[in-house]
Amino acid sequence: MKEITTEEALRYNRQILMPGFDLERQERLLSSRALIIGGGGLGCSVAQFLCASGVGTLSVIDDDNVELTNLPRQILHTEADVGKPKVASIKAALAMLNSKTKVIAINDRAIHSNLSSLVKEHDIVLDCSDNLETRNLINSLSYQFGVPLVSGAAIQMHGQVFCSMPSEKSACYACISRYFNAPNLSCMESGVMSPLVGIIGATQAIEAIKILSGFGKTAINKLQLYDAMQSEWQTINIKKHANCYVCN
Repeated sequence: MKEITTEEALRYNRQILMPGFDLERQERLLSSRALIIGGGGLGCSVAQFLCASGVGTLSVIDDDNVELTNLPRQILHTEADVGKPKVASIKAALAMLNSKTKVIAINDRAIHSNLSSLVKEHDIVLDCSDNLETRNLINSLSYQFGVPLVSGAAIQMHGQVFCSMPSEKSACYACISRYFNAPNLSCMESGVMSPLVGIIGATQAIEAIKILSGFGKTAINKLQLYDAMQSEWQTINIKKHANCYVCN
């Protein structure tokens, strides 16, 4: 595990000062490798907070280029980045935020042949993808290689966060995704309010930090739902599905 320097101890002082969060937990973050799948609204929010919090290595995979319509919610991209690969834009932005964090930009599609090797090389996976097929693939690989997963989704004024811990034999994303209707998950078709992805992405980031550092209680076996129209969070307890093809 990486030994924290005096400069790093000063930089992350506000985290280290929290009761129960000490130098050792910050060192765990500095030594951690997180895989972010998707460089859109959720991915930008997650990447920003994990980088700022001191996660040592961030790998970001996405094969899209920045478009004008991305700018309201994908906060690491600027007008000057339109037309550039999203992962290149994210890497440049994070370098200015925290030069000590190693950012690996993977300009490729998130498919089985790419993700299989990537997932097992990281300590945690952040699912920031935008379609059900990819989410189910990520979940399957996460359980296969025993890597914790924090999945997020946002559309219109509604968002959700779900954490899976294979080492604790928790319920997995497939236990709940069987009830979702794939065509209703596209913000391109249905729209999304810009700050919503920040709220959900930040929630993913805090859950990831807790898992990586061993701080606090991880929200496993819980589906966290946010209704921005009503300003309400709802938590639904999830049990393993008896016929789940992934975790059972």
